[in-house]
Amino acid sequence: MPQLQNLMKVDDDVTDEAYGHYPDRRPVSSLLDYGLILIDKPAGPSSHEIVAWIKKILCIQSAGHSGTLDPGATGLLPVGLGEGTKALSVLLLGPKEYYTLARMHSHISEDRLQSLIAKFTGDIFQRPPQRSSVKRATRIRTIYEFQKLEQYDRLVLLRILCQAGTYIRKVIYDVGEVLGPGATMIELRRTIVSNLTERNYEFTKLHDLADGFQIYKEKNDDKKLRRLIRPIELCLEGLRGVVVRDTAVDALCHGAQLAVPGIVAVARDLAPNQLVGIYTMKGEVIGLAESLMSIDDIQENEKGLAFRLKRIILKPNTYPRAWRVNNKDRLKRMST
Repeated sequence: MPQLQNLMKVDDDVTDEAYGHYPDRRPVSSLLDYGLILIDKPAGPSSHEIVAWIKKILCIQSAGHSGTLDPGATGLLPVGLGEGTKALSVLLLGPKEYYTLARMHSHISEDRLQSLIAKFTGDIFQRPPQRSSVKRATRIRTIYEFQKLEQYDRLVLLRILCQAGTYIRKVIYDVGEVLGPGATMIELRRTIVSNLTERNYEFTKLHDLADGFQIYKEKNDDKKLRRLIRPIELCLEGLRGVVVRDTAVDALCHGAQLAVPGIVAVARDLAPNQLVGIYTMKGEVIGLAESLMSIDDIQENEKGLAFRLKRIILKPNTYPRAWRVNNKDRLKRMST
């Protein structure tokens, strides 16, 4: 989440402590509506089943995941809670990392395999497999890094850093087709989704989540639960940020667009046509928007539409209404 010191201030203001919550100080009731869980998915259940179990464990109505993992795959499955599900689409903008164990259908020399891996690094054409949730049309995906880690006879351990939407099983199949005899993916584990990595964050087991919630309910002790459920703003790290004054928040939540007078701070390298996160002065994400001005434009102008809201995440009426609606056109006016 953005910190004011990492942004360029364009105006001064203070936040009202009576409204909203700092993301790391949210009460559990609010965290369950704006939370993110980095689930360590076990082999067996589908991603949909994992989400259904989480809703049952936490006694909530709404949750969703980013990036489906096949039932047999393990590793990182980001799950958003409540309104936080609306922020998960940002994770599709970043890369994903997988470790996979493949079986070659005949022995292959290390030199030949290394040469073939180099050819699969970069842009590749890929057609999704028959059992997929997307249209089976040939498309281009990028493999940023492709490494052979270990090889034992016909078994090969590989690491792949790739663009979201790349089917690893299909990559292994295509490698086998180029070789001739074929290849099959045996195991798959995901370790990175965008800025969320196994090296930086501890993934959450389902039984730990159930235990943490039970302790919270029975003893009113939320320490363990807070270690497992993180603020949804975590998945937006790396996205350019814009901070608005309290008086602009509710107008934005009701569909108004963001104009220069409502801005307190903005990313130093802001340019038009960029996806940005809009935040309160406490660091709560309000929504996602497209920039219409550069940082220079915002500094040089006292008014004008600066951002077009694309998705609202924060619930209306979280902050007090500081505007009045006299007719239908007022909702389209610039927030102040």
